[in-house]
Amino acid sequence: TINDETVELVQPYFEMEDYTLENGKKVCGNVAGLLSWTKAMVVFYGVNREVLPLKANLAKQEGRLKVANAEKDKAQAELDEKQAELDKVQAKFDAAMKEKMDLENDAETCKRKMQAASALIDGLSGEKVRWTQQSKEFKSQIKRLVGDILLCTGFLSYCGPFNQDFRNLLLKDLWETELREHKIPFSDDLNLISMLVDQPTVSSWCLEDHLSIQNGIIVTKASRYPLLVDPQTQGKAWVINKEQDNELQVNTVLKEGCALLYSFKHYCFRRRL
Repeated sequence: TINDETVELVQPYFEMEDYTLENGKKVCGNVAGLLSWTKAMVVFYGVNREVLPLKANLAKQEGRLKVANAEKDKAQAELDEKQAELDKVQAKFDAAMKEKMDLENDAETCKRKMQAASALIDGLSGEKVRWTQQSKEFKSQIKRLVGDILLCTGFLSYCGPFNQDFRNLLLKDLWETELREHKIPFSDDLNLISMLVDQPTVSSWCLEDHLSIQNGIIVTKASRYPLLVDPQTQGKAWVINKEQDNELQVNTVLKEGCALLYSFKHYCFRRRL
């Protein structure tokens, strides 16, 4: 019930010199208590006058806060609901993207397979022409096979001791003429090396000239044991290199004996001719 008017009415008493707690105690203890109480009430009124608006504002702000918290809780609930929906949609999106990537990878794999198949089909279409031509060539080759085998066996059996010129003489001028006279078909462009040995084997021999390759064929393909007249030891080196995995043991022969044997054989061949 204290108001500004009440406080204003008691202010003159507070300004009096004898309105103090000490003077009140001198008169009576109850007077001192009343004096102290009046001052306290005035101070309380001054403080409470500033506090009351703050309390009112606090209550008002607490009300606003309560409303704001309620709105916040509602918004949070809506956010959680939307987040749950977003998570579901995101999961569907991720699944769709994975399916898309799988489909793209399958499409790319299928495309590569189609390209490979197309290349294979195109290659086989070209091979069909080659196979047809090769089939015709096989039929012709079969007809010429007897004459080709005769030339190859003659080469293996009789051409070993001779040089390249005389081997060509035997093959081209003598034996092929005989085959023509007896009407035995053979290949005009017969290649003895490709007929008797494959290219990887020739490469492994490390032989460069035509004659040396022919000698290697005779050594490896002839049914009889070959006699190597080798004054320069090229044949010996070739045999050692070829048979090194088989632990071949080589007995050295004097070069003079080899040269003498070579001269004697050469003399016999000339006499025979």
